[in-house]
Amino acid sequence: MNNNSMLNSPTLVFSDLDGTLLDHHSYSFAPARASLKRLSKLCIPVILNTSKTFAEVMLVRKAMSLDTPFIVENGAAIFIPINSLATQPSGAKLQDDFYVLSLASNRERWIKLVKQLANKFSGEFEAFSDMSCERIAELTGLSLQDAEHSAQRAYGEPVMWLGSQQRKREFIEQAKSLGASPLMGGRFLHICGDTNKGKALIYLSEEYQRQGHLDLVKTIALGDGENDIAMLEAADVAVRILSPANPLPTLSGRNEVFTSTLHGPAGWQEMIDQLLP
Repeated sequence: MNNNSMLNSPTLVFSDLDGTLLDHHSYSFAPARASLKRLSKLCIPVILNTSKTFAEVMLVRKAMSLDTPFIVENGAAIFIPINSLATQPSGAKLQDDFYVLSLASNRERWIKLVKQLANKFSGEFEAFSDMSCERIAELTGLSLQDAEHSAQRAYGEPVMWLGSQQRKREFIEQAKSLGASPLMGGRFLHICGDTNKGKALIYLSEEYQRQGHLDLVKTIALGDGENDIAMLEAADVAVRILSPANPLPTLSGRNEVFTSTLHGPAGWQEMIDQLLP
């Protein structure tokens, strides 16, 4: 990759949060702060593409001083600030100061599906909708307030798997047979529809290209988990961030994949500095 070529055309940086731009344990992004500021000066949008909820991302992007679009709940919905694009994208609804494109069924469908499987897999998982905020905080290391924001899901139903790997595979197959497309995140198995971070990346980058009348938009994606694979494979440049908790995601059909030597946000800064010196 010729690093200078990344700046010869408009570039978008799509980033996972937990374990990537946020430290897996502390949820701090401090090691990446300098690169975030530099990307802002270069007018390169950092687009958060995460399993987190709208409420969670609103707090994170404020802390990071971001005013860019973002993608929530594993590609379920795209939120675009109305001043980011010239016109309202086709199919998007106006919600407060955002154009919102919903790509997935609402959460109620997936809660019902999980309840259908509860008898067959009794005691082998905990559903997010059954957890108290205190329990969510215990499992994630989030503060109680942040756990409350995490509970405000609109599109998917995460479950904490407690059983064996074999039974987990059986659970996933059963969920698929009922219409779900399960995704494994950093901590939770997400029961959701046929959406993913990659489809959302493609939609948003094409919208930037169309509305900007651009011949080309380059995309860089950074992620550390299994639910980041679709995003990494859809981007022009795939960057795997080393995780202290999860194996590196395995990508197929990629000629060039970058991998950090540092964990989380330190690895994020390492790779941004390497790609955009």
